[in-house]
Amino acid sequence: MDVKNNILETIGHTPLIRFNKLTRDFPCPVLAKVEYFNPGNSAKDRMALKMVEVAERDGRLQPGGTIIECTSGNTGLGLALAAVVKGYKCIFTTTDKQSKEKLDILKALGAEVIVCPTNVEPDDPRSYYSIARRLAKEIPNSFHANQYDNLANRLAHYETTGPEIWDQTDGKITHLVVATGTGGTVTGTAMYLKEKNPRIQVWAMDPYGSLLTKYFRTGELDMNQVHPYITEGIGEDFIPQNYDMKVIDQFEQVTDKDAAIMARRIAREEGLFCGYSAGTAVQGLVQLRDQLKKDDLVVVILHDHGSRYVGKIYNDQWMIERGFLDVKTFKDIVAGRGTRKLISANPENTVAEAFEIMQKYHIENLPVLRDGEPIGAISESGLFSRLMTNGVDIKGRRIGDLIEKPYPVVSFDTPLERLSSLITRENGAVLGKDDSGNYQIVTKYDIIHALGA
Repeated sequence: MDVKNNILETIGHTPLIRFNKLTRDFPCPVLAKVEYFNPGNSAKDRMALKMVEVAERDGRLQPGGTIIECTSGNTGLGLALAAVVKGYKCIFTTTDKQSKEKLDILKALGAEVIVCPTNVEPDDPRSYYSIARRLAKEIPNSFHANQYDNLANRLAHYETTGPEIWDQTDGKITHLVVATGTGGTVTGTAMYLKEKNPRIQVWAMDPYGSLLTKYFRTGELDMNQVHPYITEGIGEDFIPQNYDMKVIDQFEQVTDKDAAIMARRIAREEGLFCGYSAGTAVQGLVQLRDQLKKDDLVVVILHDHGSRYVGKIYNDQWMIERGFLDVKTFKDIVAGRGTRKLISANPENTVAEAFEIMQKYHIENLPVLRDGEPIGAISESGLFSRLMTNGVDIKGRRIGDLIEKPYPVVSFDTPLERLSSLITRENGAVLGKDDSGNYQIVTKYDIIHALGA
């Protein structure tokens, strides 16, 4: 039988999947090494297990010990999986910019998680680096994994990721693209591939706010390059020992916004539900595509799964608040046509009066308000249907007797896409309250006009 002894035996051997839509205008094929097929849904499973195995062999990790690490989430998850199988405890430090989903997953696997401030220097005693180092000194029988300087990190990718890519492409790979942080993935994979073919180009993708790109280009550690950024899990404010810049050919920087938008495109256009670093990697490749030729074969490593970011880059509201999502909202539609007093009826109006209002203002959807608040609606199609059923006698009846359900009320920053899903055959409009406390209406015709604008 083909049975794994434990979850750790499923790490590695992730698939290469061809991009079809995002790279249509590229001169060459682009393949994604989709690392979320690992059991912890990220490339970090590989190096986490390797760090544990090496520490066990050299005696730094003893039975019943505690694994301590500073992590953006994914390395912690890989270490937690190893700890569950092998019987260790885990304490992880992380930063307050990491997604809640990552922290909850770590806790679900039994780890203790300590959240530290992001915007402090690496040597600040409050940083997640410093606290991990302190805990490792204070807690007996503990092992500080230190993914940044632990060369087992890059060894894992030298032994597994590089050989897999070489074999999966029959040695035809010409470009490796990696969004990089600790340096383990890019360096270890590149070391193996360049041993096979020194001509392979290795492109490292870096967020603005990281000092890695300038250091690569100039050899200068310029702390003026360092500023807060939103992208998770990549970029650095120091140079980890896992780096060997000699095996990297180019660094390219990508904005938080472009990376987030590209991650969403990867999901929608390729069906690959990936994380923030994948958006950085692919966007960086797009920025460098003019350097590619028709005989090239590009492999992009997609590090982790989009489930880590459902409350962030895959959340429209989060994207809108940061100016990342250039979408039209209820407010944009109202502003585009000009704000105006809401045309409405009250429950004491007759059907005949409602028809008269609709004809006068050329509208099909009429909110019904009592004391300024919506209690229902009357639509031209609904009234027409009742007339055909009950005859002209209905014209003298009160609207309150024939009222339809009220239109949904949404916030003014609700995206157009969401508005479109709320407007149906039975529900012809959506209401929203402006800053002055007055209701505005958006109908299907408003949305059609906005989409065409």
